[in-house]
Amino acid sequence: MSIRRPRIDIHTHILPERWPDLKERYGYGGFIRLDHHRTGCARMMLDDHFFREVGANCWSAERRMEECDRDGVTVQVLSTVPVMFSYWAKPADTDDLARLLNDDLARSVAVNPKRFVGLGTLPMNAPDLAVRELTRCKQELGFAGVQIGSHVNEWNLEAPELFPVFQCAAELGAAVFVHPWDMLGSERMGKYWLPWLVGMPAETSLAICSILFGGVLERLPNLRIGFAHGGGSFPSTIGRIQHGFDVRPDLCAVDNRVGPREYLGRFYLDSLVHDAEVLRYLVALVGAGRIALGSDYPFPLGESAPGSLIESLDDLPEESRRRMLWGTAEEFLGIEPGSFLP
Repeated sequence: MSIRRPRIDIHTHILPERWPDLKERYGYGGFIRLDHHRTGCARMMLDDHFFREVGANCWSAERRMEECDRDGVTVQVLSTVPVMFSYWAKPADTDDLARLLNDDLARSVAVNPKRFVGLGTLPMNAPDLAVRELTRCKQELGFAGVQIGSHVNEWNLEAPELFPVFQCAAELGAAVFVHPWDMLGSERMGKYWLPWLVGMPAETSLAICSILFGGVLERLPNLRIGFAHGGGSFPSTIGRIQHGFDVRPDLCAVDNRVGPREYLGRFYLDSLVHDAEVLRYLVALVGAGRIALGSDYPFPLGESAPGSLIESLDDLPEESRRRMLWGTAEEFLGIEPGSFLP
């Protein structure tokens, strides 16, 4: 008889069911709106261009609970859909939108605070406003942390302008979950869904390298930072990345003399790699204590049965699977161990 282990899913996305017309609110376009064209379904529209179809499980807390119960997910960690970051917009408008999204997310968490945990969104294009909203997310809304993009317009994550945000997260004990968005090279990836298949893994690797080479963890050793999609292409290219650091320190070690391999095990990854051998490799590379279940619910590139890949690794010790399904998430999120157990 199989064991029914509790599960915390750190990588799920949610939207409000409705929000104001942002083009009308801010006076210019480029924002997402929802077109509820039939019951239980809506089109995400970028101005008048179709972006994605979503179902009620993208906004309905009740539907999410039903599907969590069906799939054996004990706790979902909720964060916005990355296209909503809108870092390109005017800072005051990005800040206003972040507050709208965070207030709605807080209401969703309040529906069942024993089953939902919040990760807020920030106006990262205005770091002073981001620090203010991060403080509100943690101290007023009770979120475990925030989700941010893999870059902020022309800033990669080591940019000095962004350091105060990471410093604030470390001081508040807020988790930071990095999700790829606005993928580099998209102008050359118009076919085959390549921005999502190729661009996202590259974006995540770029974000990790920026944090490591830029010395962010050297300056903030207590920062709890995690990366989506198993770290993207970073784990499979760590040999090349370390070799480059070793042979060309004049190019790679200009901001931090500590090599990238030294940081393995100091940041978190989710488990969303879609391949058992790759997940085994991640466990060998960073340890089960740095890998947490992440499904990308409710989207098609996610894991349809959250945690099934972890459960399939029956050659791993029970403790390793327990860590990935539950324990690592508690640590990353700063949750008291066992506080969400049924």
